[in-house]
Amino acid sequence: MFARRSRPATAPAVTEPAPADLPLATGPAAVIERAGATVATWSLRLLLTGAAVVVVAWVLGKLWDAVLPVLLALFLASVLWPLTRLLRKVVPPALAALLTLLIAIGILVGLGAILVPQVTDQWSEFTDAVAAGLADLKDRVAGPPFNLDAAALTDFVNQATDKLKANSGSIAGSVLTGVATLGGLLVHGVLALVLCFFLLKDGPKFVPWLERWVGPRSGRHLGELSLRSWNVLSGFMRAQAAVGLVDAVAIGIGLAVLGVPFALPLAVLVFFGAFIPIVGAFVTGALAALVALVTNGLTSALIVLALVVIVQQVEGHVLQPVLVGRALELHAAVVILTVTTGGALAGIIGAFLAVPLVAVSVTLLRYAREQFVLRTQAVAAATGGDGVSTAVSAERRAPTARIDRYST
Repeated sequence: MFARRSRPATAPAVTEPAPADLPLATGPAAVIERAGATVATWSLRLLLTGAAVVVVAWVLGKLWDAVLPVLLALFLASVLWPLTRLLRKVVPPALAALLTLLIAIGILVGLGAILVPQVTDQWSEFTDAVAAGLADLKDRVAGPPFNLDAAALTDFVNQATDKLKANSGSIAGSVLTGVATLGGLLVHGVLALVLCFFLLKDGPKFVPWLERWVGPRSGRHLGELSLRSWNVLSGFMRAQAAVGLVDAVAIGIGLAVLGVPFALPLAVLVFFGAFIPIVGAFVTGALAALVALVTNGLTSALIVLALVVIVQQVEGHVLQPVLVGRALELHAAVVILTVTTGGALAGIIGAFLAVPLVAVSVTLLRYAREQFVLRTQAVAAATGGDGVSTAVSAERRAPTARIDRYST
C-alpha cells in the first residue's frame, strides 16, 4: 500500500539552438541585406560624428577670444617648463614661475633693443639701395629680351598709382582692421602670459585634480591622454626651436657674408617663421632673397635663394625627420596640408596652431586604437576559436550531462 511509486520516465529536454549556432542565410538577397544594413549603420554613425564635430567647431569659433589665449599659454608653458622645473628645485613654485616669465620677457626685450637700432641705422641705406635697385630693374626691362621703353614703364607706374588712389578707402580700412587685430593680439598676449604663469605654477597638480573629479576609471584615461598630449606639444615646440635655430644661423651667416641689409633681423624672422613647419622658413627665406634683390642685385638674390633651398633640403631630409618626425610622427604631406588649411581658416595664427593641434588629435586616436586592441585581445583570450565564450562552449559541448542533471 505504501510501496514506493516509480517516477514516470521523463523525456530528455530538447534545447533550442543558440542564435550563434543558427546558420546565416547565404543567398544573394541575404548578403545584400546584411551589407546594406552595415552601410546604413556606419553612415548614420559618420553623420552623427560629423555633426558633433561641426557643433564643436562652431562653439570654439564663438569662444575663440577665450580659447586662443589658453592655446597660446599652453604653447608658451611647454617652452618655459624646463626652466621652471629647474628653478622649482631651489625656490617655491610661484616664484619659479614668476622668474621664468621675467627671464623670457627680458630676453624678448633685449632682443628688441638689439634689433631696433640696427633697423633704424640701416633704414636710410636700405631706401637708397631700393631706389638704386629699382633703377637697375628699370634699365634691365628696357633692354632685351623685354625691350620696354620708358614711356611704357611710365604708363605702368601711373596706372599702378591710379589704382592705389582709387582703392585708398579700402586700403585705409584694411589698415584700421590690422591695427584693431594687433590690439586684440596684444590683449590675448597679456592674458596668455597670466594663464601661462598659473600653468607653470600649478601645472603638475592638474592631472591628479582631473583624476579626482572624473573618478578612477575615467581619470586614468584622461590622465594618460593629458600626459601624452603635453609630451607631443612640448616635443613639437623644442624640435621646431632647434630647426629654427639652425635655419636662422645658416641664412643669417649667408646674408651677413653677402652684405645684405638687416641680416640679423631677417635671421630672427627666419627663426620665428620656423614655428610654422616647412612653410614658414621658406616664406621668410624668400623675403630675405627679395631684400637681397632690391638692395644688392640679382646675383646676390640668386645666391640667397640657393642658400634658402639648401637649408630647406637639409631641414626636410635631416632635421624634420629626426627632430620633428620623432615628436609628431606625421608625414610631410600631412604637415603641408595642415598648415595650408589652418592658414586659410585663421591666418597666421591658424597656420601656427594647426600642426600641433593635429598632432595632439592623432595622439588621441592612437591611444583610442591602443585601448581597442587591448580590449579585443582580452575578449579573444576569453573566447574560443569561434568567438563564443569558453564557458558557453563547454556547456554546449556537454548537452547530455546538462539533461541528466536537471532530469534526476
